[in-house]
Amino acid sequence: MTKIILSGVTAYISTSIDYLIILMLIFYRTKSKKERITVFLGDLLGTTVLVTLALILAFVLHFIPADWILGLLGLIPIFMGLKLLTSDDDNTSTIVNQTLTTHRSLLLNVMIITIATCGADNIGIYVPFFVTLSISELLIVLLTFVVMLTIFCYFGYLLVKVPAIANLLEKYGRWITAAVYILLGIYIMLESGTFTKLFTLL
Repeated sequence: MTKIILSGVTAYISTSIDYLIILMLIFYRTKSKKERITVFLGDLLGTTVLVTLALILAFVLHFIPADWILGLLGLIPIFMGLKLLTSDDDNTSTIVNQTLTTHRSLLLNVMIITIATCGADNIGIYVPFFVTLSISELLIVLLTFVVMLTIFCYFGYLLVKVPAIANLLEKYGRWITAAVYILLGIYIMLESGTFTKLFTLL
């Protein structure tokens, strides 16, 4: 169980390090406890949408009989990590500011921001991870995600008061995220026996 929890923590962190900066930008605009709770709920709703999509895709992929073939999905986070290392494109702050200035409710705005800024990363990481899990392991991981989301929301609020940490994450967050993506992809391929199968075919 400990291994599954740690895997869930790693998967969540890998898709949410950069999102801490976004949470900081959002919490900077909040003025009351009620608004901070709304931000949490919006984040939860947005993440739920993304996780649900990932679960549907993972369920479909479970019909592929050979585990080692599913392990090839580990190439997705590896590719995403390499792409992140070589890319300087970052328009998340623009997305946040533009979305928050609309006349929609804060709850809906945060949900949209979560989906828009995390969608591709979350689905790209969660689908290959979910297909390696049993039903009981998946339930543990989903519960771990809820706990981690709560921690990240609280930490994002604290970042508003400690800008030095926010600057550190903004400077090195991309590199940390890329490294975790690549390691997670390798883990998925190892757990599925993909490397072993490929070596026997060579």
